[in-house]
Amino acid sequence: MTRSGLSIPSNIAEGMTRDGDREKRYFLSMAKGSCSELRTQIYIGVEVGFIPAERGKDWIKRSKRIAAMLSGLLKLLHQK
Repeated sequence: MTRSGLSIPSNIAEGMTRDGDREKRYFLSMAKGSCSELRTQIYIGVEVGFIPAERGKDWIKRSKRIAAMLSGLLKLLHQK
């Protein structure tokens, strides 16, 4: 979870410093994938009892919100 969680902002930062929109989209897409990976790990953590259900619900909600923001950024870059 730590690796996928850290991968999200790291890929955003790397992508947004790239000159071309194609590269930006690539790294934002990677960040979105890491967000989905994290969400899956949260679901599993809740299922096996490592993460309390309420905390897991909150984290899942937040990860969905982050993924939606990334989708919005990707959409803007596709429109250019």
